[in-house]
Amino acid sequence: MNDDERLLAQVRPGDWRNPEPASLYDLVVIGGGTAGLVCAAGAAGLGARVAIIERARLGGDCLNTGCVPSKALLHAARAIHDARHAGSAGVAITARVDFAAVMDSVRARRADLAPHDSAQRLTSIGVDVFLGEASFAGRSRIAVGGRELPFHRAVIATGGRPAIPPVPGLSNLRSLTSENIFNLREQPRSLLVIGGGPIGCELAQAFALLGTGVTLVESAARLLPREDPDASAIVARRLAADGVRVMTGASIRGVAQTGAQIRATLETGEVPADAVLVAVGRSPTTEGLNLDAAGVACSHRGVTVDDRLRTSNRRIFAAGDICSSYQFTHAADAMARIVIQNALFHGRRRASALVIPWATYTFPEVAHVGPPPYEAARLGAECLTVQLTDVDRAVIDADADGFLRIHHQRGRILAATLVAPHASELIGQVASLMRRGRALDEFSSDIFPYPTLADVLRKAGDAYRRTRLTPRARAIVARYFAVMRKL
Repeated sequence: MNDDERLLAQVRPGDWRNPEPASLYDLVVIGGGTAGLVCAAGAAGLGARVAIIERARLGGDCLNTGCVPSKALLHAARAIHDARHAGSAGVAITARVDFAAVMDSVRARRADLAPHDSAQRLTSIGVDVFLGEASFAGRSRIAVGGRELPFHRAVIATGGRPAIPPVPGLSNLRSLTSENIFNLREQPRSLLVIGGGPIGCELAQAFALLGTGVTLVESAARLLPREDPDASAIVARRLAADGVRVMTGASIRGVAQTGAQIRATLETGEVPADAVLVAVGRSPTTEGLNLDAAGVACSHRGVTVDDRLRTSNRRIFAAGDICSSYQFTHAADAMARIVIQNALFHGRRRASALVIPWATYTFPEVAHVGPPPYEAARLGAECLTVQLTDVDRAVIDADADGFLRIHHQRGRILAATLVAPHASELIGQVASLMRRGRALDEFSSDIFPYPTLADVLRKAGDAYRRTRLTPRARAIVARYFAVMRKL
């Protein structure tokens, strides 16, 4: 059994038979991605009668086409990146890429993690698993496979899919997206990436490091438009250093297939490529759900929910990409936990109270928590920046192209951006401080192992404490020492 077969045997068993529906479910979950799995497993663990319906593969985007395979690919790219930069330590390494072996490794990691999301595991913890298309048959009934599942509460967690921009000729191509790029076995010699958001930047850098000639086109003035401009500049610089041709402020007027090659037309000329990767964002998946029959309102942004994640039908909730602008696995997990409490136990937890960090896994990583920098500035926040050149571990590792920038109001953190190796591992500490409503100077009291990149947090705390030593306070301290010297 190869790794693809091993994956499918767990997340879409070929011999699966849907169970006989119960007379009434406490919770029916539509969608077997992160939000749906957390809802189903959490509710079943509390003793609820639960059913989950998945039309494709359990595990959703995260396991099958998102976080897991993309980070496995980036793991291989990181090995090339480290080999190229080993010269700074006096080590010469010649790396050779076996693209088919890299993709085999990606598939193997995906299959290794599949048991956590498998139909067998869900069944073992008491969840009824239905594979098929779900459609509302009324305000409290869902149809699947010719049967109806009556419910007391339901959760829509159908996620999203890659959005395809209205570029002339693009619909005629067999474009790559995050849904099919990990099926590649043969490495494209050249790749055009449309979109300079997190997915576009990560995969552009990964393929370039693996030896593909990559051109990345972003219509906005800079890469990662949601991030701090200085963070965008560092990512653009590092992508270019790794071989990516970065074109910002550029719009594609059309694409056409000419023999085996694809040509994209821009205002400045043509870009030839062997393959095109579309990475311009995601669209919510609502097709076929028959939401009108359930009285559930939706828009082009997805299912409409209130702050408690209730839809317009108070029996039905939603969680994850289908209803949130925070389209991250960890955000879907957090929202699912809110749904369990609010749907099953009449809870009053609010999604707006969540403090959700995120990260882009380029080299270096870009991590952020809180509103965008421009919004923090609009709220009158002060800005404090620590450069990685001031952090000993970053200098030792010869990887000091980055910074920590914190926007705060009298020490209360509103937002933070960290550009650094392993920034995704550190931003959670900032988010934790924000969630607990604690002041920035607490980092000054924390003890971090030396030398580590975490020292950037302590330096931020120290820098804030120094700003609190006003001229008046400094004068008082000076008088204190003057008196002490006379004793």
